Amino acid sequence: MIGRFSDEHVEIINAVGELRRSVAKGDVAAARTAIDVLRQLLDPHTLSEERSLFAELRDDPEFTEHVDLLCAEHRDIDSALDVAAGGDLSGVVDLENLLRRHIDKEENGLFPAAAIALDGPAWERVVDRA
Repeated sequence: MIGRFSDEHVEIINAVGELRRSVAKGDVAAARTAIDVLRQLLDPHTLSEERSLFAELRDDPEFTEHVDLLCAEHRDIDSALDVAAGGDLSGVVDLENLLRRHIDKEENGLFPAAAIALDGPAWERVVDRA
């Protein structure tokens, strides 16, 4: 699961980079396409993270606060993407920075900790929920 989520993170970062480049060029049509691609990547990714890995980790008091913070960041990312989808592209650089920081917290914090903290049955539950 961690490998899958990490692969999805690469796709998400590539997509937000494409969005930023489109905005920098002033290409609104390409930006709209990039927003659609980013949404298609983000929505199933965050849903799967939250209902599988995050749900499993949230049950452990050691992880509850961190998982709740990451879920709140998912909402912030969604809101920033909604603003861009509505035509206000002024926050795209901030959206990219938010996504990169968020992914860094998962890749270099939560995922390694989960690899240590969860046992076989817990990983089976994560896979079943994903």
